[in-house]
Amino acid sequence: MVNFTVDQIRAIMDKKANIRNMSVIAHVDHGKSTLTDSLVSKAGIIASARAGETRFTDTRKDEQERCITIKSTAISLYYELSENDLAFIKQSRDGSGFLINLIDSPGHVDFSSEVTAALRVTDGALVVVDCVSGVCVQTETVLRQAIGERIKPVLMMNKMDRALLELQLEPEDLYQTFQRIVESVNVIISTYGEDENGPMGNIMVDPVIGTVGFGSGLHGWAFTLKQFAEMYAAKFAAKGNTQMTAQERCKKVEDMMKKLWGDRYYDTENGKFVKSSITGDGKRCSRTFCALVLDPIFKVFDAIMNFKKEETAKLIQKMDIKLDAEDKDKEGKPLLKAVMRRWLPAGEALLQMITIHLPSPVTAQKYRCELLYEGPGDDEAAMGIKNCDPKAPLMMYISKMVPTSDKGRFYAFGRVFSGSVSTGLKVRIMGPNFVPGKKEDLYLKPIQRTILMMGRYVEPIEDVPCGNIVGLVGVDQYLVKTGTITTYEQAHNMRVMKFSCIIEESGEHIVAGAGELHLEICLKDLEEDHACIPLKKSDPVVSYRETVSEESEVMCLSKSPNKHNRLFMKARPFQEGLAEDIEKGDVTHRQDLKTRARYLADKYEWDVGEARKIWCFGPDGNGPNLLVDVTKGVQYLNEIKDSVVAGFQWAAKEGVLCEENMRAIRFDIHDVTLHTDAIHRGGGQIIPTARRALYACELTASPRLMEPVYLVEIQCPETAMGGIYGVLTRRRGHVFEESRVMGTPMYVIKAYLPVMESFGFTADLRSNTGGQAFPQCVFDHWQILPGNPLETTTKPGIVVLETRKRKGLKEGVPALDNYLDKL
Repeated sequence: MVNFTVDQIRAIMDKKANIRNMSVIAHVDHGKSTLTDSLVSKAGIIASARAGETRFTDTRKDEQERCITIKSTAISLYYELSENDLAFIKQSRDGSGFLINLIDSPGHVDFSSEVTAALRVTDGALVVVDCVSGVCVQTETVLRQAIGERIKPVLMMNKMDRALLELQLEPEDLYQTFQRIVESVNVIISTYGEDENGPMGNIMVDPVIGTVGFGSGLHGWAFTLKQFAEMYAAKFAAKGNTQMTAQERCKKVEDMMKKLWGDRYYDTENGKFVKSSITGDGKRCSRTFCALVLDPIFKVFDAIMNFKKEETAKLIQKMDIKLDAEDKDKEGKPLLKAVMRRWLPAGEALLQMITIHLPSPVTAQKYRCELLYEGPGDDEAAMGIKNCDPKAPLMMYISKMVPTSDKGRFYAFGRVFSGSVSTGLKVRIMGPNFVPGKKEDLYLKPIQRTILMMGRYVEPIEDVPCGNIVGLVGVDQYLVKTGTITTYEQAHNMRVMKFSCIIEESGEHIVAGAGELHLEICLKDLEEDHACIPLKKSDPVVSYRETVSEESEVMCLSKSPNKHNRLFMKARPFQEGLAEDIEKGDVTHRQDLKTRARYLADKYEWDVGEARKIWCFGPDGNGPNLLVDVTKGVQYLNEIKDSVVAGFQWAAKEGVLCEENMRAIRFDIHDVTLHTDAIHRGGGQIIPTARRALYACELTASPRLMEPVYLVEIQCPETAMGGIYGVLTRRRGHVFEESRVMGTPMYVIKAYLPVMESFGFTADLRSNTGGQAFPQCVFDHWQILPGNPLETTTKPGIVVLETRKRKGLKEGVPALDNYLDKL
């Protein structure tokens, strides 16, 4: 039964200080969807008895069959805080009812674009970490994405039931495990986040403040230190038995929370908190977290799992837990679930953590506006977003399209940042390629309908004010994936996310994806939801990069078609690390010349004069190849600069070997002779000449192919490690780190694996380890594929031939004399 109506939701949508937009992010299989169920059941959309098994947010058939989340799904929840809990909220608030828009996002690395789409429309994130496996590679990736978008994290340590039942950890070991995870998460936050004095303030997670939760999503129980602090504060206050205001009670609980974590100890005999683990008379005291938080939980587990009937009955009575008639007859694990769920309900603890610690749109849009909006920071649209003002012009970002039950039609899913959106409102629909002042990618249309997205259902709603997440009907004809919807004529776009699909000259459509599973799902959707006809699919292909390994052996000369202009050039490889610096954005075309020249001179020992004369980066004006002018006193040089740059961008985009992008090549222009008459040195003469010269440079500088390499993280028991090494060696992979996960029998192996060898890797790994190893692959770096690509018998030579054939190019790399002219 749903315990609130659309009208009630609509009423609370106006109280923007009481809205929380948040996503659930984590590594694959750490229990996000299962945990989300506890929240949903608390807010009354599914029966609480089935929480942990329904996986309500997995709406697709393939998600339910594979038991993984593929698309991010949104649900709105309603939660009321009690008077005492409201005192903990440090930001502005409006009444006691809260609207939580929750997005469950996928953890599988192949779907990280879905995570990006989810993060853009939310302000806070619940980061879920499996306390047995710890912080994994994908936890780091999604957390880094979140912090880059200025999203505030809170942490949930999941799967505590495994730590107690399977690993049977001692309380002190479990505390150390928790402590390590909190530290790892905070290291990531401080590495990628802004400093504490930035606009967001301190966003580190800390159990003492209550931004860390512990529990088991599967069993439906969880707590933060706040729950235990309240129990103990009430117990100690009962002795003094005084009436307190909500503020005083809040202060007491906050003081108690500080005592329940870290190096604080509890002397059980005297009921005192002490500073050191050994008292004056030589007695050992246990850590407060172990004595006051873990110990009661361990007692319940021990009594129930070891069938100690009388002790169990005593505990249930002492904790004042009321069991249903059917629960009373249970024993073992089912009874444990029922008791823990009554004692520490997960929904309650998590919803409190979310409402108290995550920011409302009012708080978050102030510091997120400059990241979200591309226009000037003080126009009407920007001010509307900053103030989350429902009376300002409408600014709404569409982050994705959600298929409807009607084949081939989609709901546009997004968030209103300023103004309000309503059925029939006439709006400007701006696609990702819209440029202010132009007409391209811009449509003026009324909105057919506005709807509420509720997991598996949608509900019609009249209008939706800023700070809320909403679905629109009828926008799918004008937007492909993302875009901005506004009523303000001078509005710029909200910052766009890029997705890719290219059409080759051979007429093939290339769909780019992050991995096998991602491509499989994309093609399935394309066939069933979008094209609605069977598609012909080729085997997956890998994109390569072309590079050089030495300086050009000759000075390359190219003459223009009219023979009146000559370019003399050479190519050479980048120094180690420079291409990565360009891709990271440490060296960019936007930097001022001085800063860039100093950086290149200090770190890579470039000549400062040359570093100042970088003409451009390529391909696309920002890629990891450079065109440098090292000429001395050439006449008319600046007049042909644009033409040479155009030729360079063209060549860098389609290298000579197999028309793949170039990478890590520096092209030097040594000399230029030009016709004195401007009419004979126009673009038509110079652009093709520059391209031929660049191709000649590449062919004379011992060209090489670069292949992409995955970082693979594999978790497995010790017995499976031999099988893993075998599979990796067969696929040209190599292990560079193996470490034991503290407090568990599991090992983590990290290895590099070429992407071209990764097809079928997961299946191969499982069959060789009896299904015990589970890999996660993330793109890591490019490396040179050994061998000469100009010889057809080598590995790179074969790749070049296959790629040329696929793209419909002439067989074999063109000969050098096509590009190199004689003096």
